[in-house]
Amino acid sequence: MAKESYDNLVVGLDLGTTKICAVIAEIQPSGVANIIGMGTKPSKGLRKGVVVNIENTIESVKLAVAEAERMAGVKVGSVFAGIAGGHIKGLNSHGVIAVSHKDKEITREDVERVIEAAKAIALPLDREIIHVLPQEFIIDNQDGIREPVGMSGVRLEAEVHIVTGAVTSVQNIIKSVERGGFGVEDIILQPLASSEAVLSADERELGVVLADIGGGTTDVAVFIDGALWHSGVIAIGGNQLTADIAIGLRTPNQEAEEIKHKYGCASVGMVAEGEEIIVPGVGGRAPRTLPRRQLAEIIQPRMEEIFELIDAEIKKNGFEEKAAAGLVLTGGSSLLAGTAQLAEEILQVPVRIGVPKNVVGMVDIVNSPIYATAVGLVCFGAKTRNAGRGTRSRGGSAKPMGSVLQRMKNWFTEYF
Repeated sequence: MAKESYDNLVVGLDLGTTKICAVIAEIQPSGVANIIGMGTKPSKGLRKGVVVNIENTIESVKLAVAEAERMAGVKVGSVFAGIAGGHIKGLNSHGVIAVSHKDKEITREDVERVIEAAKAIALPLDREIIHVLPQEFIIDNQDGIREPVGMSGVRLEAEVHIVTGAVTSVQNIIKSVERGGFGVEDIILQPLASSEAVLSADERELGVVLADIGGGTTDVAVFIDGALWHSGVIAIGGNQLTADIAIGLRTPNQEAEEIKHKYGCASVGMVAEGEEIIVPGVGGRAPRTLPRRQLAEIIQPRMEEIFELIDAEIKKNGFEEKAAAGLVLTGGSSLLAGTAQLAEEILQVPVRIGVPKNVVGMVDIVNSPIYATAVGLVCFGAKTRNAGRGTRSRGGSAKPMGSVLQRMKNWFTEYF
């Protein structure tokens, strides 16, 4: 019989285009997340990261969380939910204030005021701020400062990264979770969550690009000097690969997905001559035997397109010389054989596949880039809870977006 929910539980809910995944963890006294349960179900109500059928999404959320609850032997009250999709936009902003204290010592209130000034941007009525993430502070033209509190100066400036999303898309994510019977502690940008699970502190400092190749979209995030400097979305993902295979091999989508996972390869040169695959027919037609190279010839151009778009995204925003640690890939399509090698050829940087780390417990179950976002949401929650700044609520009464200022303060404390 499941135990009642308790305060040291944290739950990450990844609402993806192809799957909905729930991960339950216990926070240890050290702050490390101990994975005790995981549930995943097909996602039937989202398209390119956006809810298009709320009833189907609710049902998938219920099933995924219920599976995780059974494994963990606990009852879930609230979750950290991920958000992605083409509606997500990121921009950098600058704020400046005069230091108010008479002895010119910078206080926490000054930091809050300067970040408030930086996030004072004109937003359309249909958009809202999801994150305000400090990058660096400048005191009297001295840049590169991470912790300005206690320092002296007359002029304080802040560089921040602001993530915004469509109000309706955010609300539909919240409704889907709440109507499933769970509160929402916060809405977290999915690549930001993935970075918590797969990136090392050294990579963040040196400069690294994270690309999460999901089912509907590819999310890109650039970290420099330990902070997020760019976030973007490319409207191509693993579902496009599946569609290409279904058309190219003339087989149903479900069979094409299985063929992709079982035999897919991102590089034709890595497939040996003579290898064959069995392809089911459509409408009762007999299966056919085809060269595996034919499958790779379908996959490689689409993967090349994804990596060329990632490269263009990096160069367009001027980060090609700043990401010295290279590229880290997550998401289901990163598991295709030859993916890292193809990415290295196109981007001309070191590439590795990112799997969740810095967690304990059922590590073997979540040891895949497929679960990077869900585990990252748990890691994010663990940090928030460990610092004693959770904004928890239960059942359907959650107010997940809360105060942007409060969440900005949380991120400031965690990263600076």
